[in-house]
Amino acid sequence: MKIYTKTGDKGTTALFGGTRVPKHHIRIESYGTVDELNSHLGLVRDQKIDAHSNKILLKIQDKLFTVGAILATDPEKAVLKSGKDRLNIPKIDLNDIELLELEMDNMNESLPVMTHFILPGGHQTVSFCHIARCVCRRAERLSVALNEIEPLDEHVLIYLNRLSDYLFVLARKLSLDLQAEEIKWIPKKNQE
Repeated sequence: MKIYTKTGDKGTTALFGGTRVPKHHIRIESYGTVDELNSHLGLVRDQKIDAHSNKILLKIQDKLFTVGAILATDPEKAVLKSGKDRLNIPKIDLNDIELLELEMDNMNESLPVMTHFILPGGHQTVSFCHIARCVCRRAERLSVALNEIEPLDEHVLIYLNRLSDYLFVLARKLSLDLQAEEIKWIPKKNQE
């Protein structure tokens, strides 16, 4: 199979189902940002982190391919007139969301109480995790915008929202594991 097809040379690409859209279409921006997020999670997994977090991130990366497939599908061509799923695309379900919530609850048990916003940083691994969190928020914003044009399965939006929360808690856990300082953001009045 050749990687290059030349079909996108004029600035369009095909969705699952065959519909061609401009490469700047909100649907392409949405799943492209999910792909970017997945790459950032691979970078986090490549760091020296605990085996459990690595395993969970691998599961999340797999689910992000599902999210990407859902976002890359033309909704008009995804379902047959009978209502049956034509393209056999996997789904994001409540169990996927609950896993993120359970993981956050478990990590929070060992973390100090948060009293202020925290400045991203303290260790390269923590910073990579915060970057992934920000990309996840962008993927969520783009997916919400797409949802306003062409409604999505609500589980996709909930999953992205929960995932950004998970990545924040994971960054805090990694700070603790790596003995990195969490710097609180304390607003200061302008001094003249």
